[in-house]
Amino acid sequence: MARFDKNTTLAQVNATGLVPLFTHNDLDICLSVLRACYAAGVRVFEFTNRTENSYTNFKELLRIAETEMPEMILGIGTIYDVATANKYIEVGTNFIVAPIMNPEVGAVCLEAGIPWMPGVMTVTEIYNARQAGADFIKLFPGEVLGPAFVKAIKAPMPDVQVMVTGGVSPTSESLKLWFGAGATAVGIGSQLVPKEVLASKNFDEVTTIVGHSLKLIKELKE
Repeated sequence: MARFDKNTTLAQVNATGLVPLFTHNDLDICLSVLRACYAAGVRVFEFTNRTENSYTNFKELLRIAETEMPEMILGIGTIYDVATANKYIEVGTNFIVAPIMNPEVGAVCLEAGIPWMPGVMTVTEIYNARQAGADFIKLFPGEVLGPAFVKAIKAPMPDVQVMVTGGVSPTSESLKLWFGAGATAVGIGSQLVPKEVLASKNFDEVTTIVGHSLKLIKELKE
């Protein structure tokens, strides 16, 4: 069962505006990145289901976060089907993110009382996702669509909550474009945790990069 209710999770995504996404086969590295992000002020974190150890690592991260990082809302990303969604719901994921829009996954998230953030690329997909119960829509890939697309969809759908993933950099220029266009939040992966930082295990640098990004987003949201 999820530790955080749906409203709490959605409020935190809205408030901080940044959802780091990360995965790795090595649990120690995953934990170090999670700790670094938490120290920077992150309270919503997407662990992506992309490696052979994703499931076992996610379970451990949930267990450790409950005592060590009590305010961290940990969710799972890259979920395509109901079977995988249910597997992660059973161990306590607080939300589910997907690169595609599968209404059946939305239905099990609704039943579990957790947010579902499906990937969309068109106005029709956004409409269908919302009809299927999506609380946030994940605009993906952001680099293909661009900030102008966000601005355009906010005209006919002003209340749609958009999290952009792909094509977002943790820089003032990039963040200003996306939030200025109407994004509610952004998902950023490797640019928050660069390869060279992982190689050197300089996780303090992750805290610095993430903390700077959160500061920029806070200023843009004020």
